[in-house]
Amino acid sequence: MPDYERAISSRPGITCGDRTCLIRPWLLRPWLLWIASITVFCLFTATPGYAVENATVTVIQAQEIVSRATLEAVRWSGPESGPRALRGKSIALVAEDLRNGGIVGVAQGAREAAKEMGWTLKIFDGAGSSAGRAKAFSDALAAKPDGLILCGSDALENNAALILFANRDVPVVGWHAGARPGPIDGTPVAMNVTTDPLEVARLTAMAAVAQSNGHAGVVILTDSKYSIAMAKAKAMENVIRACRECTLLEVRDVAISESGEKMPTITKELLQRYGKRWTHTLAINDIYFDYSIASLTSAAIPSDGISLLSAGDGSASAFLRIQAKTYQTVTVAEPLNLHGWQVMDELNRLFAGQPVSGFVAPIHLVNADNIAFDGGKKSQYDPDNGYRDIYRQQWNP
Repeated sequence: MPDYERAISSRPGITCGDRTCLIRPWLLRPWLLWIASITVFCLFTATPGYAVENATVTVIQAQEIVSRATLEAVRWSGPESGPRALRGKSIALVAEDLRNGGIVGVAQGAREAAKEMGWTLKIFDGAGSSAGRAKAFSDALAAKPDGLILCGSDALENNAALILFANRDVPVVGWHAGARPGPIDGTPVAMNVTTDPLEVARLTAMAAVAQSNGHAGVVILTDSKYSIAMAKAKAMENVIRACRECTLLEVRDVAISESGEKMPTITKELLQRYGKRWTHTLAINDIYFDYSIASLTSAAIPSDGISLLSAGDGSASAFLRIQAKTYQTVTVAEPLNLHGWQVMDELNRLFAGQPVSGFVAPIHLVNADNIAFDGGKKSQYDPDNGYRDIYRQQWNP
């Protein structure tokens, strides 16, 4: 078996098609979650042993993966049926930090969906701090919601707070609350809505390999406060190490909540340390680049001098940078608005005593060539696959 096929091999129990995979019902059992890897297409999956000894990633392979991930969304491949909306429900959404554009996008989608369902949605901002998070949970619990959405916070880290809701028979759904889509074992989270973050990370790194013709000099930016961020960083690192003539310069730990304060100085330090060897930055979130551009500009780095690539979530500012061809070339954008509708749909299924849908949206790489499609003109990734009408028909037949 070729090195690449050994390094990136399919896992059992996954149905793949139209760049989307659905978790089979038996995979929703917590004790089987460890074998589930949800992938955009069956060629591009990876095991924990991605960095198999002697495994390599070639430019041709990277180009093929990037090409498939930039296709336009054509059709809906999520759930086609579901329970009627149970009117009058009150939902609390606890947001890790509303400065994060991804979280804001999901909240906006959830608010859209709430109107269609006849529900009320209250949003509680954790402001990116332990104290803020504690207050958000306390206020949300005091609101006596029928359902809870954990948005952007680690479920295991916040499990004690989640159990308080579960003890009141309040169903819990998460967005980016764990490292994988599906239920989060050991917590009340019945469904973690997300694209597969490791596939997102690998795709981002593959884009750097393709862009550089296999000679990228890479800095990776991550946040050790979040297990999902560290998992994404490791996945990106493994791809770069598997590229024989790429160079991993550094993995830098920068708290997302402190990126505005720290990234200007860090960017200057990296320029001084690596100079022209630094050709690509891979970040776990677009927000780091919001605060890097000024330092690059002041150092007279041309707009195509360093390529910035983000493994999420497709912020409005990222779209603008890509469109203007100003440093940032790629974001692997989450369908944030769609995810907002999905978290509400998953709660509705739980209210009706039905299992969650287990839907995992396909990952999608946004670049200058496809940015005009699928919501890009509005500076967001919003698939043109009719998901709103499909959910409406399910909720209000």
